[in-house]
Amino acid sequence: MKCQRNLLGLITLIIILIHPVMNQAANPVRPPFYAYENDAWVDSVFNSLSFEEKIGQLITVAAYSNKDEAHTQEILKQITENKIGGLVFFQGGPIRQAELTNKFQQASKVPLLIGIDAENGLGMRLDSCINYPVAMAVGAVQDDSLVYQMGKDIGQQCKRIGMQVNFAPVADVNNNPENPIIGYRSYGQNVENVTRKAMMYALGMQEENILPTAKHFPGHGDTEKDSHKTLPVIPFGKERLDTLEIMPFHRLIYAGIGGVMVGHLDVPALDSTGTPASLSKPITGKLLHDELEFQGLTVTDAMNMKGASVKGPPGTADVMALAAGNDVLEFVTDPKAAIKAIKKAVRKGILTKEEIDQKCRKVLMVKRWTELNDWLPVQMDSLYEDLTNPLYRLTSRELTKESLTLLQNKGNLLPLQNLDTLHIATVSIGRDYDTAFQKAVGQYLQVDNFHIDKSASLKSLQKLLPQLKNYNLVIAAVNNFWMTPENNFHLTQVQLDVTNIISKMDNSVVVLFGNAYAANAFRDLNDARSIIMAYQETDDAESLAAQLIFGGIPAKGKLPVTLNKFFPAGTGIQTKALGRFSYTIPEAIGIDSHYLDQRIDSLVNIGLTQKAYPGCQILLAKNGKVFFHKCYGYRTYKNQVPVKPTDIYDFASLTKITGPLPALMKLADEGKFNVDDKFSKYWPEWDNTNKANIGIRDILAHQGQLEAWIPYWRSIVKPNGRFKHGYIRHRPTRKYSLRISDNMYLNHSFIDTIYSDIDKSPLLPKKAYVYSGLTFYLYPKIISNLTGENYQKYIHENFYGPLGASTVTYNPYLKYPINRMIPTEDDTFFRHRQIQGFVHDEGAAMMGGVSGNAGLFGDINDAAKIIQMYLNYGEYGGKRYISEATMKEWTRCQFPDNDNRRGLGFDKPLIDNSEKTIDEAYPAPSSSAESFGHSGFTGTFAWADPENGLLFMFFSNRVYPTRNDRKLYELNLRPRLHQAVYDALKRGLKNEYDEEKHVLKHSQEEEGGYPPVQNPPF
Repeated sequence: MKCQRNLLGLITLIIILIHPVMNQAANPVRPPFYAYENDAWVDSVFNSLSFEEKIGQLITVAAYSNKDEAHTQEILKQITENKIGGLVFFQGGPIRQAELTNKFQQASKVPLLIGIDAENGLGMRLDSCINYPVAMAVGAVQDDSLVYQMGKDIGQQCKRIGMQVNFAPVADVNNNPENPIIGYRSYGQNVENVTRKAMMYALGMQEENILPTAKHFPGHGDTEKDSHKTLPVIPFGKERLDTLEIMPFHRLIYAGIGGVMVGHLDVPALDSTGTPASLSKPITGKLLHDELEFQGLTVTDAMNMKGASVKGPPGTADVMALAAGNDVLEFVTDPKAAIKAIKKAVRKGILTKEEIDQKCRKVLMVKRWTELNDWLPVQMDSLYEDLTNPLYRLTSRELTKESLTLLQNKGNLLPLQNLDTLHIATVSIGRDYDTAFQKAVGQYLQVDNFHIDKSASLKSLQKLLPQLKNYNLVIAAVNNFWMTPENNFHLTQVQLDVTNIISKMDNSVVVLFGNAYAANAFRDLNDARSIIMAYQETDDAESLAAQLIFGGIPAKGKLPVTLNKFFPAGTGIQTKALGRFSYTIPEAIGIDSHYLDQRIDSLVNIGLTQKAYPGCQILLAKNGKVFFHKCYGYRTYKNQVPVKPTDIYDFASLTKITGPLPALMKLADEGKFNVDDKFSKYWPEWDNTNKANIGIRDILAHQGQLEAWIPYWRSIVKPNGRFKHGYIRHRPTRKYSLRISDNMYLNHSFIDTIYSDIDKSPLLPKKAYVYSGLTFYLYPKIISNLTGENYQKYIHENFYGPLGASTVTYNPYLKYPINRMIPTEDDTFFRHRQIQGFVHDEGAAMMGGVSGNAGLFGDINDAAKIIQMYLNYGEYGGKRYISEATMKEWTRCQFPDNDNRRGLGFDKPLIDNSEKTIDEAYPAPSSSAESFGHSGFTGTFAWADPENGLLFMFFSNRVYPTRNDRKLYELNLRPRLHQAVYDALKRGLKNEYDEEKHVLKHSQEEEGGYPPVQNPPF
């Protein structure tokens, strides 16, 4: 069965590709339900029906899952008394609708044909379901295979919830910006584009045995009236109609579409009587059936609409619709009256029994094709999970990404480069809070966010504008306007004024989150340097628009409608991704998010339960795509402040590879630093000492015979815990300038004491691996000597600034509020206070917070940018920071024959790590020999694997409230979490579709890899 359906899909795709050049004399492909033209079930049911019941099969009534029991009883009455043939569901929720569907189907003699008006997915009608991009956005997409996949997705969702018909796609060519009812619901104004999109969507649904209905024949795109409220007139000649409005329907019919919905439209060139197309024999009968040879199911638009109003007794319009050639009447408000009128029309010869029989058999053929002959109740278990399967969300997200359209890009401003030169303000024009767009911009660079509510006062506007002059780039996001054109899309004067003013600034980017036609409301929009059309205001659109601006993703979309002389249909500047992070979901890189969440959550929760840490964050990326970033727990065990993505952590020893190491590698590239030199060449104080001949390579690989550490703080503390005289003051002075806590200042001369202690320290007896941080206290001074620049300034200007790693800094309290920083230890032996915002490491603190051993802080996202640069072997965001050769040399294992796993500064997997068990390995057993990273004493960990592009980041404050808590190590959680990601990659996507039960299965079995901790070694 599956192979047959895939073959059918291939055949239909071939038809799609060749159809534009097909000989129009060729016969249309018959709709797929004709395979059951002579089916035994169809015959049996048909023969069991009375004439009145046959009429009932042609009637569909509206059902709602958000109404009361009285409504439910009314529908049951229509089913049992009038024997209606189908329902069309409108607003409600998926669980309630599924329950009603089961109840209604069980009450019906013949299974009901159940439909929905879900043009852009079930979310259009049902809460908590997926909304795919609106048709206007889909019209901007250049990869039509995504539209086909959307059709399959929606088809599967319809089946899962017990429906057989979707009243979509909209095949109207919208070339009238003032159209009040189609507009953004159309794929655009280009006939070919509309045809391709509608065809892909329709055939995708048909592949899943869901009946599509192309609408609104013969074309509702060029009207300024809403057929819900009145009868629109389509005043064009036959030639224009044939080549424009009707053309998409014509081609869909030839491709074998199963259904067409006829609109309530007055088309004088086709029927001069003023009769709505839905009730017109010349339009529905002669044109659609005879001339275009449509053999599928013909459905009226909703019969309760004003456009279908005619004079006469109840049921008159229903009779006219059937006589015109329609097979099914949608949204009949009085089925009893309709049946009575239809029976009367048959007696009078307006309709014949043969016509009723033919229409009834066609409905039954559709029911057989949609497998209603073997109806099963909708399974309620996992219904919500199945309908919101992440693979469906991925399709929606990919469509949104591909739709984003760069209308203007003067001077190739986008994607933004040289981030260190930019001082950016973002302005949400229409919302009074930080939007998803503004938060996404903040993932790339520290920016200042402003908001202007659409009802803001003139005073607010006057306050904002002078502030924006302090920035060299302003990014304006126009939010919160209507998708329909009435009242100028409900844009307020404030929104118009602010957008126009920002557009005229020297450096501005404007993003419109809504109907593309709204662009014409902004007088000065064309003055903006860059303009992005996002078509809708959704979290995905906002996040992806920010990614486009910063080069995380390329711009690919093309405008599906003409806006004005500056921006005709087809406008769309293409850009390439720069190689900065993009942000997506696990399915985008072939991981099942349900499985990944289950594995990661269970392991993290063990740590939370056992108090290995009060909270943590995990960030995962593959090939530069961040596919997982999740926060767990709280900042402390008081459980008052949850962990947030923007929290700033103490890196601890992760500082070694993110602070001095990139500077040293850059200096190596420049020939100013050589790892094969003696360390004393760069630190002359070692001349004529026991360390004079120690090589840098040995030191960076931690086999330089240096001591592991020196407890410097003990030299200034008395046995009773008080400070010795002359070292600490509670207020800063020129002499006491090294701030080690909020009101503690150390004598500045102590830095020289630290240097001296290192210089005089004894050597270990043999050259073996002993992790030592001593020289990392010295590297900042060495780097300053070699560059002639302040160490902090140098690494910020050469790395953190260009990378957009804005939060990575020493002494973060100088830049950010303390409450943004994660607390570390409650220090009871040195500083005697809770440490927050000041470096935890005592030695680094006594260096004034600036050391190569520890001292850096930052959020996990910014730290990941540095590690991703390493993973790319020295390149990120289109800029090379370190040569590939240097990166490969420094990240390789230097002395494996000496049983030393280390690279140059970088940590590496244990020797023969892949052969070890999860309890023996470090890090994960599946990490490759080429992988590298580092850990931090406070509970941080970063690891990069070039073999498969995987980046693993784990940040916690495991030293809260005391460093003596070693459960993070005892539970072996970091290697287990790391391994869980490799297992998820190996496992891949295991979502399977059960064709018998219409259920998406999420396989929970584990294939290989290491199982979650069942009985952790507490």
